[in-house]
Amino acid sequence: MAIQQVWFITAASSGFGKAIALSALRRGHAVIATARRTSSIQDLADAGAQTLAFDVTSPLSTIEEVAKQVFADHGRVDYLINAAGFILEGSIEEASPEEVYDSFNTNVFGTMNTIRAFLPHMRAQPLADNGVRGVVATFGSLGSWHGVASAGVYAMTKWCCSALAESLAPELEPFKIKATVIEPGYFRTGFLNPGTRVSTKARIAAYEDENTPTGKVRRALVNTDGNQLGDVTKGAEVIVDMLSGTGVASGKELPVRVMLGSDTEKVVLDKFADTTKILDEWREVVRSTDHPQN
Repeated sequence: MAIQQVWFITAASSGFGKAIALSALRRGHAVIATARRTSSIQDLADAGAQTLAFDVTSPLSTIEEVAKQVFADHGRVDYLINAAGFILEGSIEEASPEEVYDSFNTNVFGTMNTIRAFLPHMRAQPLADNGVRGVVATFGSLGSWHGVASAGVYAMTKWCCSALAESLAPELEPFKIKATVIEPGYFRTGFLNPGTRVSTKARIAAYEDENTPTGKVRRALVNTDGNQLGDVTKGAEVIVDMLSGTGVASGKELPVRVMLGSDTEKVVLDKFADTTKILDEWREVVRSTDHPQN
C-alpha cells in the first residue's frame, strides 16, 4: 500500500504557501497548512487541508511541541515547506536594530527553528515509496543573488535562507533527506501589497530623492505590485513537481536551488558575469595572499 505523502507548510494563508498547499491537495496528498490565525486559511480547510495555528517566531520549545503533535497525528512529514517571510523596505541607515531583528526572526530564525524541531522526527521516519525520507525547502529569492538599494535587509535574509539550504543538503544526504531553496523572481502575489510590505519607521529625506538608487527602488516596488511577471499558480505546480520528482521533474535529481522566473534567470546570469569580471581584473591580487607552495 502506497504511503500518503504529507506536507507541512508555514505561512499558507497567501502567496506560494497557499498555492503549494492547493497543488498538493489536488494531487491527493495530505496537507497541514499553517498560519498565525486559522481563520485566514479556512478556505484550505474547506479544500481538505488540516489547518493549524503556527507562528514561526514562537520559542523553539513551542515549535518542538507542534512537531511532536504533527508526527503523533500523521506519522511522518515528507515535505517541510518554510514559506514564512516578509520584505522590509528601507535603506540600511534607516533600519532600526529592532526592525532588522524582526526580519531575521521571521525570515531566518523562524525557518531554522522549524527545521530544528522537525528534523529529528524526519530522520526517524521510514523511507517513502520513492526512496526518499523527506524534503526540506527554504524560501530564498532573486534577492539571494543580488543586493538592492532599499531592500538590503530582505536580501540579507534571503541569502541566509539559500546558504541554509546549501549547508543542509550535504548534512542530510546520509539520511536520505533532501534540502533545497526555492528562489522565485517577482510573482504576482500580495507580497508587495501596502498592507503586507513593511517599511522602516525612520525615513531620511536624502533617500527619498527619486534620483538616488534607494528612491528609484521605492517607486519601483509600488509600481511592480500587481504587475509582477510570475504566475504563482504555475510556480507552485513546478515546485510541487520538483520536490516530489514528478511531472516536469520526473527522472531528475532535485537541485539545491529551485530558481523560478525569467527575471531570476537574468539576475543569476548577471551575477555570474559581474563576479567573473571581478576575478579576471583582480586575479593576481586574489592569488597573492597565499603561502608559497613547495
